[in-house]
Amino acid sequence: MKTPPCALGLLALCLTMLCACTQAPPSTAPTISLNECAAVTPCTMPAMAPRTNGELSDALHVARAAWARCASEVDMIATCQARVRRTDGHE
Repeated sequence: MKTPPCALGLLALCLTMLCACTQAPPSTAPTISLNECAAVTPCTMPAMAPRTNGELSDALHVARAAWARCASEVDMIATCQARVRRTDGHE
């Protein structure tokens, strides 16, 4: 028995459509990890050369303000990192 050439094409088409009826396994979504915290940078202190008691007092205020600014940046980064760890379930 000779099969007509178009029947083979229709059979192949039907077979390829059958595989579309099966449920494909769900693809796993990639884990997205965002570093949303600021980068740690070194704290800098302003250069000072006080010559009088008044300048020394001013230099002390400037140095304390620089340390406070540095400490607030460190606290902000530490708080952000702790929040990220809690969100990710690392704690």
